[in-house]
Amino acid sequence: MNFETTQEQRLLQDSVTRFVRDNYDLDSRMKLVATKPGFSAEHWQTMADLGWLALPFTEADDGFGGGQIETMLIMEQFGKGLVLEPYLASIVMGGGALRRGASAALRAEILPGVIDGSRQLAFAYAEEQARFDLHDVTTRARAEDSDYILNGHKSMVLNAATASQVVVSTRTSGGQIDEDGISLFLVDADAKGVKLDNFPTVDGLQASEISFTNVKVPKTRLLGELDHGFTVLNAVANDAILALAAEALGAMEVLNQDTVAYTQQRQQFDHPLADFQVLQHRMVEMFMEYEQCKSLLFRATMEIEAGSDTAQRTVHALKHLIGKAGIFIGENAVQLHGGMGMTEELRVGHYFKRLLVIDTQFGNADYHLQRFAA
Repeated sequence: MNFETTQEQRLLQDSVTRFVRDNYDLDSRMKLVATKPGFSAEHWQTMADLGWLALPFTEADDGFGGGQIETMLIMEQFGKGLVLEPYLASIVMGGGALRRGASAALRAEILPGVIDGSRQLAFAYAEEQARFDLHDVTTRARAEDSDYILNGHKSMVLNAATASQVVVSTRTSGGQIDEDGISLFLVDADAKGVKLDNFPTVDGLQASEISFTNVKVPKTRLLGELDHGFTVLNAVANDAILALAAEALGAMEVLNQDTVAYTQQRQQFDHPLADFQVLQHRMVEMFMEYEQCKSLLFRATMEIEAGSDTAQRTVHALKHLIGKAGIFIGENAVQLHGGMGMTEELRVGHYFKRLLVIDTQFGNADYHLQRFAA
């Protein structure tokens, strides 16, 4: 596999790196977390102006036709700054569902606002009884004249509070855990019968519990084929896993660098901590875990891009490794910083919390190890 990036991809990476460096020191991030809506509308508009929101969409939809590699480059840099703007929720997940399943008319109606930053999306797939199984769906939709009527509940929906529309997975036929019988709909967030319970997450983001009570959705808002939405749902989940893995990789790199720098400065018994062999070994292990994640992320991204037969299995392996390595690197970074590692004033703990949350999104390390083995 060729892991060389093109000149355009390197320019994209450089621009995102500059954005993170200029806007996402810890104090600036904590101020955004403490305000509503929990991110910067100005930063979001800057992303739109720079073309990042248009990147994954086709040229026919006024996008730039980017792919998994470009998303990986963006998300890795976002991970280094713990960026709060809802790129994952609105562009990767919500936008990914529209890109794959929406009709040309629906894309023409919705995507221009997504691309110019005036419209945001959310992706409601998780239910409390389902744990990590995408196909365990109890939210139901039944046909009535020219509409579908939705009833049910969705959990941990990122960015729902500021989204104009929410992509919702529903059951239109079959049993609770059947892959067949799942359909996706684009629902207006302010539609009658939609109720949001918004809350902050432990890593500084915003999420919602959403209940749907006799919500009318026009049949034109169906994404993909009726009863066959699981294909789109699974593809969006794979996109999200690759994006989360890239974000985690950026966070791991920062934790490694901060830990090495701290142990070189902190004195113990008249020596820097980095002089002690046992700590050197620990930091080498942290670096090796990071490098393994990086290599597997490249492989998974290339396989998804190429449509490889082994791509799904590699995605399971990647998500398992990211979860395992993220916790290992985070725990050791906190420990090697001593008591300082537990404080809110030091950024180490913030990165560790984000890695812990990433492990739980779209299935934790144990879940994906089971899927890989199966």
